[in-house]
Amino acid sequence: MYTEMFKTVSEQTEKSMAPFVKFNKLVTKNVETLTELQLNAIRTYSEMGLAQMKAASDVKDVTSFTAFAGQQMNALTHLSQQLIDDSNKLQNVAKEFKDELDHLATENLKAATPA
Repeated sequence: MYTEMFKTVSEQTEKSMAPFVKFNKLVTKNVETLTELQLNAIRTYSEMGLAQMKAASDVKDVTSFTAFAGQQMNALTHLSQQLIDDSNKLQNVAKEFKDELDHLATENLKAATPA
């Protein structure tokens, strides 16, 4: 008797908590993706900064300064492209999260609405 009652309560609790579990998994996946994106960005920008510092430390005369100054335009172009790429990746992650959240909401609304 008690076994059946506990089983019923357990099933009902699991059924009512399912949307929260799905939402938590979605948020966790999104945070994981954003964290990975941020870590990759930090690594890339750090490497770019260090490369520029090394190039600046090699400046010893006017000729090497001229070469360094010429490289700066390439470095800025590369930095600009990296910023655009990272911005696009962030927009894609946000759009994917929104789409999945909309799908989850629609799914839950259908489940809650009587047929």
